[in-house]
Amino acid sequence: MVSRMFSFGLAGIEAFPVTVEVDISGGLPAFEIVGLPDAAVKESKERVRSALKNAGFHFPAKRITVNLAPADVRKTGPVYDLSIFMGFLACNSDIVGDFTGVGFIGELSLLGEVRPVKGVLPMALKARELGFRALIIPAANAPEVQYVDGLDIYPVYDVRQAVALLQQPGTVEPLQAIEFRAEAEEDFQIDFADVKGQFIPRRAMEIAAAGGHNILMSGPPGSGKSMLAKRLPTILPPLTYEEALECTKIYSVAGLLERDIRKTRPFRSPHHTATYVALCGGGQHLMPGELSMAHNGVLFLDELPEFSPQVLDSMRAPLEDNVITVARANGSVTYPCNVMLVCAMNPCKCGFLGHPSRKCVCSPGEILRYRNRISGPLLDRIDIHIEVPAVSYEDLSTKAPGEPSSAIRERVVTARKLQQERYKAEGITKNADLSSPMVKKYCPLSPQAEQLLKQSFDKLDLSARGYYRILKVARTIADLAGSETLELAHVTEALRYRSNEKK
Repeated sequence: MVSRMFSFGLAGIEAFPVTVEVDISGGLPAFEIVGLPDAAVKESKERVRSALKNAGFHFPAKRITVNLAPADVRKTGPVYDLSIFMGFLACNSDIVGDFTGVGFIGELSLLGEVRPVKGVLPMALKARELGFRALIIPAANAPEVQYVDGLDIYPVYDVRQAVALLQQPGTVEPLQAIEFRAEAEEDFQIDFADVKGQFIPRRAMEIAAAGGHNILMSGPPGSGKSMLAKRLPTILPPLTYEEALECTKIYSVAGLLERDIRKTRPFRSPHHTATYVALCGGGQHLMPGELSMAHNGVLFLDELPEFSPQVLDSMRAPLEDNVITVARANGSVTYPCNVMLVCAMNPCKCGFLGHPSRKCVCSPGEILRYRNRISGPLLDRIDIHIEVPAVSYEDLSTKAPGEPSSAIRERVVTARKLQQERYKAEGITKNADLSSPMVKKYCPLSPQAEQLLKQSFDKLDLSARGYYRILKVARTIADLAGSETLELAHVTEALRYRSNEKK
């Protein structure tokens, strides 16, 4: 007799349906799983065997074959345990019914408990897309799918509860979908009001947030570079429901989801010893890296020249394309990585080049070698370059708080709304994502601004990419000022943030 159940597999952050066929026939006792299973899937037979016996069900001493279709796609992880278990029960007539349109997800313990697995959110979204009527999942995975509507999702703690649900509908209530609410600014524990002085860097951070631009801060130790970067999420626009789902899918697949759906933009800060795989993704099972974990948020690289030059240069294409394809001998997957890259560095190895009171002890050769660890093509992809000077005693000792994040965030949100409305036909939401043809269309220059940009092009030795990035930053400055045309003041400020690149 053959039974058929349904489950899901993962390819990157997208799920695909898997048909689980269980056949019990006469012959010498054997238990085989076919359909390109990995080691974790092959070990399912031992977990299922023990779970059947310890849950009080009969395990037949016959020839058992489990097929996972499509057979030419590799299956990984213990996600198929529950569907195989249910296939056994259907073959033994312990459960009866039409289970078409019902998906089963979960790992089994030897006692029959249903344990959580990775990637339940993308699986639930795929089930809804394919028109499944119900999905049975581990109870521990329920928080991440409680915002998915249009699908009956049943969280269960063990196989007995799952069987009762199928035989006696109503024993387990489906999850009630709840409305998504992004985390508000008052929920953050840090604030831009804590930053003393640094008016130009604060302005640059506001522009970066308003347009989604990459930014590089250079300054001596203790000037507040890391402090500014860590407060950047407090002025970014709140996550939309679609953005929250994208972020949560990545964290779910990586097994790093700490609670329910993400409500704040990611902020990732890998150490400078991070490898290529840690930053870009990969490994034996092709997991997402820090670039993808920061999708729709901030990737902060502190002590930028201390990173391996090869690791830094691996980000060049992803920063342009907003996706990264990880290809290995056993397959390839594509992960999204639309990030704001925020970098911080010292001006030299000792950190005190240009300091008003402390003397730099680095030789010219050492300074050159230190800066050359960052390639020109990577610097060309960073829109805003600013210097963060040492903070004066007067700024530190003042009792007056700085401008709070809430006020800055209000201006940023207003500018982002202008951009969303302007680009709604283009499929983008912020100025940093403008393509070259879009820049020509949406960045009209006043005659004075165009003349200044023409004079600056040769003087600053700009590349074509640098030219377009200046226009994108100027577009953001104009949006913050409520101007549709890029005026002289907007381009002048944008050029100031780019001219530091040549120092």
